Amino acid sequence: MGLPPVRDAGAGKARACVVGIPFDCGTHPFRVGSRQGPDAIREQSKLLRPVDIFRRNGIDNPPEFLRAVDVGNVACHPGDPDASYPLIEAGIGAILDTGAIPISMGGDGAVTLPQLRAVARRHPDFVVLHFDSHTDTYPIPGYNTATTFTRAAEEGLLDVASSFHVGTRGSSFMPGVLEFGREVGYTIMPYDDFDRDQQAALADIKQRIGQRPVYLCFDMDIFDPSCAPGVCTPEWGGLSAKEGLALLRQLAGLNFVAFDVNTVSPPQDVQGATAFLAATVVQEFCALAAVAVQQYPQGRPA
Repeated sequence: MGLPPVRDAGAGKARACVVGIPFDCGTHPFRVGSRQGPDAIREQSKLLRPVDIFRRNGIDNPPEFLRAVDVGNVACHPGDPDASYPLIEAGIGAILDTGAIPISMGGDGAVTLPQLRAVARRHPDFVVLHFDSHTDTYPIPGYNTATTFTRAAEEGLLDVASSFHVGTRGSSFMPGVLEFGREVGYTIMPYDDFDRDQQAALADIKQRIGQRPVYLCFDMDIFDPSCAPGVCTPEWGGLSAKEGLALLRQLAGLNFVAFDVNTVSPPQDVQGATAFLAATVVQEFCALAAVAVQQYPQGRPA
């Protein structure tokens, strides 16, 4: 996106820092490659322009307003959660310690847990708004893409009762996944329920979250594979690009404290389409972050 590359998250009093997390568990039998996601998203972001034609809250150029910088990639060890999670947590924590909003690019869905750990230290009352075709809340052991929010709930990182999984659809490798997620305490809104009236569903979610600090986790398989083929676990019947971007724009006004887009897998992508769409999602994150900084300035760089 043409952001200045810096290593110090506190340089220039940045209000937002883009950071890559080149990690995947490497356990999927057919689709390994999200560790290459951040660099692919950066490459496709050359197609973007900084001015927001919607001028949300009167902000013409969200990256400029945010004094946004690109702090590079966390030095992960793909396939090794034990080694990588502390590095991811420390990297996101360093951004949060400056008061800036981290905007991360994964990596598979497993990268979210260490980020939640970092956010929990600064915003202990935060909630998660998770758009994904999977709940990532499965009753299985270990650290992987299916247990991110299971472990987060067990560790008491977030307000589970006020957090949302939106867009669940498709098949699963085990039964009872939705029931288990609800037993853990999350509000789960399957895709069919959400799709009946997307605007009303989003308005209700915003009203229920109110002014709480929000971590927005956006898995690219929320999109239909027709527009986002290069993801870890594609599921047919998802959002169009038009719907997904409109969804993000409707979230303006929430008190966002961190953003996370994940599961771009370049080896399965077609002409960089998924990476380009993910870059556009990051651009929308910048617009949402700018409004959040404007409306909730406390604790953020002046």
